[in-house]
Amino acid sequence: MDRSGRVFSRREWLRATVGAGVAFGLAGPLATACGSAGPDRLVLPEATDAVTPFALRVPEGVLDDLRRRLAATRWPERETVPDSAQGPQLDRVRRLVAHWSTEYDWRKAEARLNGAGQFRTRLDGLGIHFLHARSRHENAFPLLLTHGWPGSVVEFLGLVGPLTDPTAFGGSAGDAFHLVVPSLPGFGFSDKPAAAGWNSERIARAWAELMNRLGYPRYLAQGGDWGADVTARLAKLKPANLTAIHLNFFGMFSPPVAGEPNPEERVALASLRRFGTDGFGYFAEQGTRPQQVGYGLTDSPAGQAAWIYEKFTEWTDSNRDPEALLGYDHLLDNIMLHWLPATAASSARIYWENFKAGDVTGPFGVPVGFSAFPKEILPMPRVWAERVFRDKLVYFNQVDRGGHFAALEQPALFAEELRKFARLFR
Repeated sequence: MDRSGRVFSRREWLRATVGAGVAFGLAGPLATACGSAGPDRLVLPEATDAVTPFALRVPEGVLDDLRRRLAATRWPERETVPDSAQGPQLDRVRRLVAHWSTEYDWRKAEARLNGAGQFRTRLDGLGIHFLHARSRHENAFPLLLTHGWPGSVVEFLGLVGPLTDPTAFGGSAGDAFHLVVPSLPGFGFSDKPAAAGWNSERIARAWAELMNRLGYPRYLAQGGDWGADVTARLAKLKPANLTAIHLNFFGMFSPPVAGEPNPEERVALASLRRFGTDGFGYFAEQGTRPQQVGYGLTDSPAGQAAWIYEKFTEWTDSNRDPEALLGYDHLLDNIMLHWLPATAASSARIYWENFKAGDVTGPFGVPVGFSAFPKEILPMPRVWAERVFRDKLVYFNQVDRGGHFAALEQPALFAEELRKFARLFR
């Protein structure tokens, strides 16, 4: 909204801001573990139309190369302010990198990923990596979970046990899910698109094909960040087996202000203005020059870590102390899914692919649920959800803790939100 009270569309706002500054065994052989094309590069097994189990084993030479690069980091001078107003603080990043270099154990994360059940398959010509954890409980509800940037499938690892086997965590078998968790194109162990065109709508179509290929006659879909954009566009496609969607991010919609904003809307609009003036630089860079970002971040693990760590500092409900909330290892597990496959440029391109896209607009073909976490980039007034989703909004809840990476920050709260939403359709 500008000073005259006019509400910007998302495209107008972006332009104005930029101008202003347990594994499921399917048929097919087990894919070979990752190899390397050199000391610093992974080679993924070629994907086919079959759903192929994928065993991850990063060559030790790749990890040795990482440690060598970390030891050779050339550091900048410290910031000239006493906080993170200029970006991630030098002392904090150095401590993160020191832990990465001397104490972090990638093999633990690798074992967790393999234990969840990893697969690859080719969708629309591109190899897609995904976790597929099936519940042992009868009548478990299939649930498609989509991450965003700078996230990865590791955001959801803490949910695998509680959601697939709720009775082992004090819950009810009637709340069980089968989980399907794909890596976005250009992220993690999915292939990197070699040509333009992989925007959110195309990803949504690929996800619809994935759920068909897995044989699910009905399923729910959930997303945050770019995952919310993909999930909302999936709802617009309305595949016959999609039952409903759940979101925890509103960034793919223009603020639907009607008349004088109420107090809750004014808080949300103020947050949006702050983001546009003080938090939008990464978006402008990745939305216009993703290749430029890739050179430094692909070459420097410390640079890649700082680029991602800053977002966890700004976007988590942690009082700007994400390591206290999550621990270094959880932060580094996610950073490793960007560093190991060298996805700095390819993951940034999702911004370029969608930079000129319009808002997701209704009507929506399936029921919608929304969980609003208090430290999200853009707080979500209930009235906005009601105006955008209209009669399709069947669930809305303001959660008392959590931020942009809600599934990683508050897995128990996030899991309960999904359970409550899914009970409407069981």
